[in-house]
Amino acid sequence: MTFTDWLPTLMIFLPLLGSLLLLVTPKTFRDEVAGFIAALTIGAGLAIWRGGGSELFRWDWIPPLGITYSVQLGGVSLALALVTAFMSFIAILYAARRIPNPGPMLSLILAMETGLIGIFAAQDLMLFYVFFEDALIPALLMLAIYGKSGRMAALTKFAAYTLFGSLLMLVSIIGVRYIGGSPTFAMTDLKQNLVQGSAQTWLYLGFLAAMAVKLPLWPMHAWLPDFHEQNHDSGIPDVMGTLYKVGGYGLFTFAIPLFPDASLELRPILMGLAAFTALYAAWIAFGQKDWKRLLAYAGLSHMGFVALGVFSLNETAVIGAMYLLAFQNLYTGALFLAVGMLQERIGSLDTRVGGVMTQAGALGGLTMALWFASIAVPGMAGFIGEFSILLGAYQVFPWLAFIAGVTTIAAAAYALTAFQTTFWQARPAGAVRVPDLVHTEWLILTLPLAVAVLFGVYSAPALNLMQPAVRAVLSALGGN
Repeated sequence: MTFTDWLPTLMIFLPLLGSLLLLVTPKTFRDEVAGFIAALTIGAGLAIWRGGGSELFRWDWIPPLGITYSVQLGGVSLALALVTAFMSFIAILYAARRIPNPGPMLSLILAMETGLIGIFAAQDLMLFYVFFEDALIPALLMLAIYGKSGRMAALTKFAAYTLFGSLLMLVSIIGVRYIGGSPTFAMTDLKQNLVQGSAQTWLYLGFLAAMAVKLPLWPMHAWLPDFHEQNHDSGIPDVMGTLYKVGGYGLFTFAIPLFPDASLELRPILMGLAAFTALYAAWIAFGQKDWKRLLAYAGLSHMGFVALGVFSLNETAVIGAMYLLAFQNLYTGALFLAVGMLQERIGSLDTRVGGVMTQAGALGGLTMALWFASIAVPGMAGFIGEFSILLGAYQVFPWLAFIAGVTTIAAAAYALTAFQTTFWQARPAGAVRVPDLVHTEWLILTLPLAVAVLFGVYSAPALNLMQPAVRAVLSALGGN
């Protein structure tokens, strides 16, 4: 076995090792150690990319239960793992500057990074479930330790929704193996022993419940606005929460290959639900006066687009969905950090503070550019994802594509309105002066924006990485 075979495992568990290492690292060096570990994780991902992706690594983890340690990073999973590693590094940079005694926060970021990369690498359904739950624990701890006064109510709602969906998913996972007759939970075995008939539909619905919470998809989204609003004002936990929207990936990687007949049968209903989610969230976002709630609904609208692409089962739309899922993490996460910088300066998350641009031009300009990425302006990565989704969905159900397309207009309305009332208009008399960006704040906002622009004007590397993986997954549908 070569070192290359171990790279996916290294990328998964290196952040966890760093998280544990921080517990015994002197306070003076915690920032540097966390940043170094995060940078090494990015390096491991880039090494895998340079090698064209990793081969499947399989080890019989718990043989009596049929649970294997099967991991692989390539195609869509590698793209999402790289973005996760990159944004975790950005979150660590800002936490080191913004959070007093940042050691616990840095440790939680790294621990959650392991869970997230594990989700993308897992090729065993039970292993996927383990990483899925592992990523939840740091997210809950960030909210419990660093959240605002209403954090316990938000935490209870978030945990309840997640655990409810997870329980149904666990039942479905067990059913997929035992009803299908697979010897293990490994995807290579499960795909050769598919469940047939009505049982496949019921198991799909159980799996869908958990993924609908983690997309999220209406009506399983109610936890999302409170989760973001009650988290730390810096936006750091919100970055990690944005990366935790893994429902679209779970449906793509596991649901389509394991439940192909059910996916086709329920396609019209689920595409309609996705289009409604995108438009509904954009409409609700327009009325928000709190920046975090606005970004939460904007993210929900993006996930409606992702779901529309995945549920369409059209190659162009699914590629667009995975592209959007990966790169919206960049600009949505950076927007949460920009809002955190604004809150640090003016002590408020209200969208009606006015006149910030006149005193903090760089902060205002970069926030505007990130909003352009969010509303899918051409030249940004989001445009490629959303346009591909609409193009592919139109080939399946034109009217649903039209409904989702209206969302792009609504997005421009809520984004530009909030930006105008915060950064333009008159600064209130007697309001505090707003300092502009300093030191690492420039890097924290410009690096995600630069990547979003790069893959907006030069999408070939990412598309070439994703397209073979999408075609392989859709082949399970037998050309339908």
